[in-house]
Amino acid sequence: MAKRTKKSKMTARFGSRYGVKIRHKVREIEEKQRQWHVCPRCGKKKVRRVSTAIWQCRSCGAKFAGGAYLPTTTAGKEVEKSIKSILGAGT
Repeated sequence: MAKRTKKSKMTARFGSRYGVKIRHKVREIEEKQRQWHVCPRCGKKKVRRVSTAIWQCRSCGAKFAGGAYLPTTTAGKEVEKSIKSILGAGT
């Protein structure tokens, strides 16, 4: 018998549809999305996604808005840096 191809973990539900590159990209995004993230309030690794761009800490109960797939985005990090530099320069 011929050797079968490996399914790509979470994206095995798509079967052979949509192409390999797309399935691998979706898998990477979903794996990052579904793991535990660090809470900005208490610092514990207990943040999970509740809905699109809504994140909640299971430890302290903090609920906050973030990125659609990750609690912090690169644009958000840049904004935080610029706010810190403005506040730091003002004092």
